[in-house]
Amino acid sequence: MQRFLPQRLKQTDFVFLFKGSPLTDFLYPFKKAANQWVARYMIIIFALIIRCAVGLGSYSGEKTPPMYGDFEAQRHWLEITTGLPITQWYFYDLQYWGLDYPPLTAYHSWLMGKIGKLIDSSWFELDTSRGIETIDLKSYMRITALISELIFFIPGVIMYTRWMGRNLNKAPSIDQTIITAAILFLPDLQIIDHGHFQYNSVMLGLSLLALVNLLHNNLGLASIFYTLSIGYKQMALYYAPIFFFYLLSLCVIPKFNMLKLIYISVSVASSVCFLLAPFLYHGGLSQVKQILLRMFPFGRGIFEDKVGNFWCATNIIIKYKQIFSTTQLQRQSLILTLIGISPSCIAIFLKPDKRLLSWCLASCSMSFYLFSFQVHEKSILLPWMPIALLLNEVDSDVISMVCWFFNVSLFSMTPLLIRDGLIMQCIQLANGKFKLGKEIH
Repeated sequence: MQRFLPQRLKQTDFVFLFKGSPLTDFLYPFKKAANQWVARYMIIIFALIIRCAVGLGSYSGEKTPPMYGDFEAQRHWLEITTGLPITQWYFYDLQYWGLDYPPLTAYHSWLMGKIGKLIDSSWFELDTSRGIETIDLKSYMRITALISELIFFIPGVIMYTRWMGRNLNKAPSIDQTIITAAILFLPDLQIIDHGHFQYNSVMLGLSLLALVNLLHNNLGLASIFYTLSIGYKQMALYYAPIFFFYLLSLCVIPKFNMLKLIYISVSVASSVCFLLAPFLYHGGLSQVKQILLRMFPFGRGIFEDKVGNFWCATNIIIKYKQIFSTTQLQRQSLILTLIGISPSCIAIFLKPDKRLLSWCLASCSMSFYLFSFQVHEKSILLPWMPIALLLNEVDSDVISMVCWFFNVSLFSMTPLLIRDGLIMQCIQLANGKFKLGKEIH
């Protein structure tokens, strides 16, 4: 197992990897600063400016009635959570963008809707506001996406990179700043959250904060953050096997630790109770049943639109939906997914090494993306996040592989971006040289 782990290089080797890149040139004046807080603030400001520029473009479903797109779906959830009692959130008019994400998304929508109504109540009036597309509403929704990423995802990236720099690759502060900038300037999340329009940064940020707490041995907080991540978007389950087997290994290897197991279990259970308590109090178990039915709509099919995974690619030759029933496809996708995730699960269980976490998360989530049931184009963000973290590895081959993946992942979303009118933003971000640079030394 040891030979598969990234090897630690000297500081000089790490610096040499990024020598000559545009980010290095841009941040060179801060090289001698012992504390990089000024550089980090500059990076965050520039990252927000780029996201604002992306947000000036179109969004999913703009001017395409009657259903519009994801922007309208997100707006509609603000509408129903602020305009209806909690017992109707997951039941109301399900044919028109019915709420199909877990409770934390609903609470997030409620909070943003309440704030938005203080500014202009017409944005989220029940039923009458459907399809509203004013510039003020667009600006407000874009701002909520920016603030959400600023609160959840960006701090997670900074904390993860700092831990890696201090404990694993021994990177100097300036290189930690360069890696942070490289991750924050990657196009994929910017295009989806601030162009197409969603709040994936919240789910990814909570998962990343869970990972950071694992690195710091805060197992209870890690369990809480990861449970909240699933409680925001069920797609965070792509990471579940790795978190489960890593924590299980810590509880049973080298010897069984009952107190640690109870501590983790209570952390998870209390988080779930916190998320479901309002629904149980007002509507009982029927509310929980409806939430689960909305979260896992197996009737939609094995994939949506033109997603770059195994099923969609081979569907050109084998028409799965014509040959197999939905139940058969569910069983087949389950078998292939289990085969795909097995190596990473076994590795992290037998060797619960912190250096393996991002690698195993990348492998596991990629297997889910390639083989699982009900996958759409935006699901590429799940493997994208842990793969982006691999920029912290001190290995030019790894960084080259990671950059190759970024190009492929962005290309896989091309049909979606063309449909949303975001192809120009995509090209500009991809060619903006905000990543590590043209060459990996």
